[in-house]
Amino acid sequence: MSNFIVTDRKTDYLLPPSVDDWLNEDHLARYIVEVVDRLDLSRLTRQYAGRGSKAHHPATLLSILIYGYCTGVFSSRKLERATYDSVAFRYLAAGTHPDHDTLATFRRRFFGEFSELFVQVLELAREMKLLKLGNVCLDGTKIQANASRHSALSHGHIEKLETQLQAEVQELLALAEKTDQADVPDGIDLPAEIRRCEDRLAAMADAKTKIAARAEERYQREKPEYDAKLTKRTEKEKTTGKKPGGKPPAAPRPGPKDSDQINLTDEESRMMPVSGGGFEQTYNAQAAADTETMLVVATGLTQAPNDKEQVKPMLETLVAQNLRLGKVTGLIADTGFCSETNITACETAGITPLIAVAKENHHPNWRERHSEPPALPENATPVQTMAHRLKTKAGRALYALRKQTVEPVFGIIKSVMGFRQFSLRGLTKVSGEWTLVCLAWNLKRLAVLRLQE
Repeated sequence: MSNFIVTDRKTDYLLPPSVDDWLNEDHLARYIVEVVDRLDLSRLTRQYAGRGSKAHHPATLLSILIYGYCTGVFSSRKLERATYDSVAFRYLAAGTHPDHDTLATFRRRFFGEFSELFVQVLELAREMKLLKLGNVCLDGTKIQANASRHSALSHGHIEKLETQLQAEVQELLALAEKTDQADVPDGIDLPAEIRRCEDRLAAMADAKTKIAARAEERYQREKPEYDAKLTKRTEKEKTTGKKPGGKPPAAPRPGPKDSDQINLTDEESRMMPVSGGGFEQTYNAQAAADTETMLVVATGLTQAPNDKEQVKPMLETLVAQNLRLGKVTGLIADTGFCSETNITACETAGITPLIAVAKENHHPNWRERHSEPPALPENATPVQTMAHRLKTKAGRALYALRKQTVEPVFGIIKSVMGFRQFSLRGLTKVSGEWTLVCLAWNLKRLAVLRLQE
């Protein structure tokens, strides 16, 4: 005769149940509550007026958000539902149920405070002797915006649509003036149809204005660079008496290009090439990760698809955190970040650069792997010095850490935590959300590191 455990859902508990008994001691939710309770949330609590009905404490809402981002629950409606369905979320909410509007408002309202909380968590990691800054690996990854690429319009396409809609408006106006409207389809409201076309024309005119403003910014940025290159080329020609090789730099063109685009859903996002081919409406998220712990120590977010301009902002962030987190000694990055300007900026900041000058060979000759490069000349430039450092055994070993540091961080954030698309819109809000994602990653990582001590 089979012997089964009896399933009884009707018997009441003799004592009230406690959610504290339903989570094991080393559960991630417990650790998040423990860390959040140690953070200084005064900048958040001061913004509550204290009027009206009682509000959920910021510590509770922050814990729910962080655990949600750790476990792939980003929607405020799903977070609200989880406070009923999930034991871990019930523990975090202490048996309360913040509604989705409260959670969404909290995330939007305090996105600017996440940067300070991010640094506070790293300070705790330093106090726990888990974080000792030295070398960091910098990389970027494209993350989809909260907007479809099909909502993007190019300047050239807008001009074509404008011509079409203007013709439609004239045709509709002509029909509206006719006494006999026999050729008007049944059910059509001519005034409403005219308003619809005019509204679309107004929206397109607004989009063209914004594209033109972006084009002007680009021209003002590229013109000095072009002038500097042209001056350098002219001076070289005067010095050598020979015409410099290669094509002369192309002059930037003022005004918008036909290919310049704007997205009507999130106009601050950009169409960017993504790995695997194709283009998506994305932001370029940046992170600098510590080589020893894989903790993200600095974040950034940009609208530029190229990584070359992201070294200086990251250096500024790392240097600003020196007093609180310690000094970074080395910056490791792939060839997408390489430029003479970036190498010089690292040297100026007192950080040793190790940025690939070209794509590495995945199958180098065995002699190359076991040999040292020839000595540097005395008048070597910063770029030559760094290239030489990359060819040494120590340099190669250090650069190899990049693939096992920051790349796995992005892989886990996207594939394990499931974060592949932003929930907020606009560069400033999305930057705050990316900081929240990296904050969640750090707590998830610290929960593992503390058990290894």
